[in-house]
Amino acid sequence: MSLSEARVLYEIGNTDNCTARTLIDLLGIDAGYLSRILKRFEKLALTYRVQSQKDGRSSLLYLTALGEETLSKLNDLSDDQIRNMVIQLPERSKDSMIRGMTAIERALSDISAEQSIQIRSVLKPGDVGMLIHLHGWIYARECGYNHIFEAYVCKTFYDMLIAYNPDKDRFWLAELDGEIIGSIAIIGQNIESVQLRWFMLHPNFRGMGLGKKLFQEVMNYCTEKGYQRIMLETTEDQKTAIGMYERAGFRKISEHENHSWGSRHIEQTYELHLNEKN
Repeated sequence: MSLSEARVLYEIGNTDNCTARTLIDLLGIDAGYLSRILKRFEKLALTYRVQSQKDGRSSLLYLTALGEETLSKLNDLSDDQIRNMVIQLPERSKDSMIRGMTAIERALSDISAEQSIQIRSVLKPGDVGMLIHLHGWIYARECGYNHIFEAYVCKTFYDMLIAYNPDKDRFWLAELDGEIIGSIAIIGQNIESVQLRWFMLHPNFRGMGLGKKLFQEVMNYCTEKGYQRIMLETTEDQKTAIGMYERAGFRKISEHENHSWGSRHIEQTYELHLNEKN
């Protein structure tokens, strides 16, 4: 059986109210070629026709018991072929293939990226490495920062991990197909104060409200926990984030120039007193 024949047989077995016109539209197949396939199927007792009650000019196509058995065998052979191709692959290759196929399926369906993004707060081994990579890549691309900045980011995460305490420190990680695409965190300073840190979003996922959602998660959490003060450090080129901070009530309390990351920039410190905000 040719690939085209197998596909026609599959569609007849899996398409409701299947007609020859349905197959032509669905598969883009030539009408004459399809007619020859259907005649062969009927000769082999794989399919049969029933005149449509809605349109007497067309017939509905169905599989016979032999046709269903044949399709089942074809599916089993296809599964075995794929299994033999995949089974010898390293686990990392299998994981990459699954992520790629998931992305393709989402792109060709009605499932949007927004619907597939998950936000989690449990910090797992390897997460910080991904976050360091994202920081280095994004800030080099958008701000011109160099390896010294990446070293600074490594140092901040090192200091955090040494003293990490999930009772006072919390992450929100946006994840799609097993890859981290955004983050935000708070690090406890004392019983009243926290620092907001590592707020970033992959460029491909901006403009869909994900950054606002991550930021709101932090604000809601700090309010629920009864923190009185939130402090954060940023640079003047982070206009979108700064606008979000200021709308939430953060005030700039200091700034200074920094030339050590490969480009001149101004570091800024903001803080929010929640009791004043409320």
